[in-house]
Amino acid sequence: MNQDIKKPIIGFSCGDLNGVGMELIIKSLSDSRVLDFMVPVIFASNKSLNFYKKLSPEFVLSFTSIPDLSKINPKQVNLIHSWEEDVNITPGELTEEGGKYAFISLQQAVAALKENKIDGLVTAPIHKKNIQSPEFNFSGHTPYLQHAFGNTENLMLLVAENLRMALVTEHVTVQDIAKHITKDKIKQKLQILNSSLQKDFGIDKPRIAVLALNPHAGDEGLIGKEEIEIIRPAVKESKNQMLAYGPYSADAFFARGAHEKFDGVLAMYHDQGLIPFKSLAFGEGVNFTAGLPIVRTSPDHGTAFDIAGKNKADAASFTAAIFECVRIIHARQGYRDMRLNPLKKRSARMFANAKDETLEESNYR
Repeated sequence: MNQDIKKPIIGFSCGDLNGVGMELIIKSLSDSRVLDFMVPVIFASNKSLNFYKKLSPEFVLSFTSIPDLSKINPKQVNLIHSWEEDVNITPGELTEEGGKYAFISLQQAVAALKENKIDGLVTAPIHKKNIQSPEFNFSGHTPYLQHAFGNTENLMLLVAENLRMALVTEHVTVQDIAKHITKDKIKQKLQILNSSLQKDFGIDKPRIAVLALNPHAGDEGLIGKEEIEIIRPAVKESKNQMLAYGPYSADAFFARGAHEKFDGVLAMYHDQGLIPFKSLAFGEGVNFTAGLPIVRTSPDHGTAFDIAGKNKADAASFTAAIFECVRIIHARQGYRDMRLNPLKKRSARMFANAKDETLEESNYR
């Protein structure tokens, strides 16, 4: 963390210029109390920010435009003027320009992260189609950041209060999901999740539930064999290192409130995890990329072209993403500080055989 400014410096990429990203930034940062917790830096242009300020007149955002990150004002919202061109902004429309300048903003913010000039990043939503280019050939922020930081394995983790939902696969077509579910991949994602729960969320011995792929957890092979051949062995082998349980049938698991008994849940695919998550998060969910050397969060929704430019966007998820970014930065620092003189830790193997009858997967089929 930048030592000259004690509060963490948080960068903001603007997202698609025709989506709700700039509106969310304005609404979230217009409350001057956020400056008590962090120093914001927006990567965009004066025109784009002022354009959306006029569309949300009741939200008064005061900012200072700075030439580079050495000129940060710790008592104001800062704007790095990221492009000089006079860009045509057309809220609600999917255009080439909207994606082009979303990438320029993201690229500059990531460069600042790499140079340790900012401490964390909150990304506004992009559209996965119009941002595509030779420089951005990815299915979203997460794989792009993985590539940018040396192909470090990471994990899409959705967070809302005590609910933490991780995914084995992300933006994969339904017909291809099963071929991406392997024992090694599940074990890898479990390791990242377990580590993140410890260092990013301060949970010393996290309890993790693993969901099944097939209905009724495969009904002992009658409705698919992935649970028997892949998922259950992965969970069993992971128990040597962590408290992992499952596989659980997803419908019964959430219907019976079993998620409340765990510190994290690992879903097999996108909709299996995100449908219950968004239903339970009440519009305040946060997308966190776990496993990276940097801290990046975002709201749990997309560009919302249907309401862009209409001053209708709810900033609750974006605001939650800001404070989650700040919290995780401090949590990681505390985790590092605590281990400068660590107490002798008990081996994780002591817990490998821990058994809680209320967590048996048969209860949630």
